[in-house]
Amino acid sequence: MKVRSWFSTCTTTTATNAAVPVSHTSKHMVSDQSSVSDTATSSSSSASSPNIQSNLSLQTLPSVPSLHSPISAETPTVSYACVATLEQRLPQQPITCIAVHQNRLYVASVHEINVYDRNTNYSHLDSFNGNDSSSGSIKAVIFTDGKLFTAHQNCKIRVWRMSTMTDDKTKTNKPYKLLTTLPTINDRLRRFALPKNYVNVRRHKKRLWIEHSDAVTGLAVNNGMIYSVSWDRSLKIWRTSDLRCVESVKAHDDAINAVTVSPDGTVYTGSADRRIRVWAKPEGEKRHALVASLEKHKSSVNALALNDDGSVLFSGSCDRSILVWEREDSANHMAVSGALRGHERAILCLFNVSDLLLSGSADRTVRIWRRGDEGRYCCLGVLGGHSKPVKSLVAVMEEKDSNGVVLNVFSGSLDGQAKVWQVLVSRPSNITSTANTTLQSLKIN
Repeated sequence: MKVRSWFSTCTTTTATNAAVPVSHTSKHMVSDQSSVSDTATSSSSSASSPNIQSNLSLQTLPSVPSLHSPISAETPTVSYACVATLEQRLPQQPITCIAVHQNRLYVASVHEINVYDRNTNYSHLDSFNGNDSSSGSIKAVIFTDGKLFTAHQNCKIRVWRMSTMTDDKTKTNKPYKLLTTLPTINDRLRRFALPKNYVNVRRHKKRLWIEHSDAVTGLAVNNGMIYSVSWDRSLKIWRTSDLRCVESVKAHDDAINAVTVSPDGTVYTGSADRRIRVWAKPEGEKRHALVASLEKHKSSVNALALNDDGSVLFSGSCDRSILVWEREDSANHMAVSGALRGHERAILCLFNVSDLLLSGSADRTVRIWRRGDEGRYCCLGVLGGHSKPVKSLVAVMEEKDSNGVVLNVFSGSLDGQAKVWQVLVSRPSNITSTANTTLQSLKIN
């Protein structure tokens, strides 16, 4: 993808088969000409008209300082275009998860996953798991070792084989085949006979400790291990080599909504109990231990994201704040450094790419934040267009050079639509006069 092309090629895409979404193009441009206000006011702004400056009272955590950076001549500008809106085969069903692997986009709509080709204007390639509604809503999708793992409402994790689609026309070879469900039958057989392998999940009901007993809400993968969290309050760890559950931890006092893992293997879990807990395996030990409990949010923690090297943690909550946690040199855990405020409702999803953080909210918008000097952050832009809460986000960096960064951003909403955005982050001096003219005509009033 080239920067030169997307200003002029944001045109309507055409459906190629019955499963292909209805696609259209909309364009918006927001420049960071004003910072997000931290001042409490009594008025509210409409989510349908996104603005970087919010008039709503956002000081939900007054003890946590704001990290908003003042506007300067060096502040980057953001321009963006919504180049496709992908309607799913299940009409008006919410998008529960979005993922990208290589050149393919995966969109989970309740229990069905639709696959799109990023190289051919998001033409529809395949759908799978659509005939089995018993699995419940798909909460998370990850990829490792040539396999695709999906987390489900029915307490299970499904494992799919991915293969190259050799003939898209005849579909003689299905590229996604269900291999097994976690825990596997072999893993169950190894443990079912011994009473010590059972745990109480509720009054008068026991299950094997390797089983989740409620919806699996998050998955993460790192160094040959898969980490799963659930509304059953547990964190489970699975080995990718043989798909066995090797560890289960009662991690929280309420439902767990999010999990992320740093490159060094430190695990972070976010829960409805308002806590973020930090887990690590001490040297020489076989099991993870609680390292720290991060307690600043005033309501349920819904989303977590780490920067590239794992030194900064972002957490989003129903209290409408994004907290930024940074690793202390004298400790093995994070300490809060400040808050990013601007969303008018609960934060539902976060995604970090390079020095950019994207946040999706129940206020129906996506915000783009950029880390600047001394750990300060600018809200560069607001992507509006969804009619219901934004539930899932993923972004892929397409280009990065001295002129700026080009991203593909994918947002999934409870309105049943997945939107594809092309985003250019550049310094004002690097925007050509032609681009300036084009973008000015697209600017939202």
